[in-house]
Amino acid sequence: MYRPPSNSAAGSNRLLDVESTIRGLTQDFCTAFNTGNYDQAAALFASDGVLMLSHHESSQGAKGIERVLREYGDSGYQNLRFETTRVDYSGDMAIEMGRYTVSIELGNTTVADAGKFLRAWHRLGAWRIVGDSWSSSVPVVGQEIKFGGDAKVA
Repeated sequence: MYRPPSNSAAGSNRLLDVESTIRGLTQDFCTAFNTGNYDQAAALFASDGVLMLSHHESSQGAKGIERVLREYGDSGYQNLRFETTRVDYSGDMAIEMGRYTVSIELGNTTVADAGKFLRAWHRLGAWRIVGDSWSSSVPVVGQEIKFGGDAKVA
């Protein structure tokens, strides 16, 4: 059971505890995804949690998130890795930022995707993900992306 610290020295340890807990849960997510336990990965989300992946519509709730993660796994996504670069928190809310890499097996070819992520956590008894967004840094090949004005990427 969570208990607030009794003195200010314990307050500095609390930040490390929250950060190490968030980092550990993120690694649990990777392990669950990489071993095909998509239900366990989805269980890390709050009941109204949202997963927002690059080039896809958002999915919400444990069943929707599990379905999307399973589709990713079934379509060749593997070896997912998150590297947390920052965790900020206040009370029962935390924000995690970092980088990700994932391999995508397409027939006899394996391609890599890499990008950044931003994840919002809420302590609801246990820490749960309320929002998770991954943004690929790899350009989409063969598509023109317009940014406004005359700027574009081909």
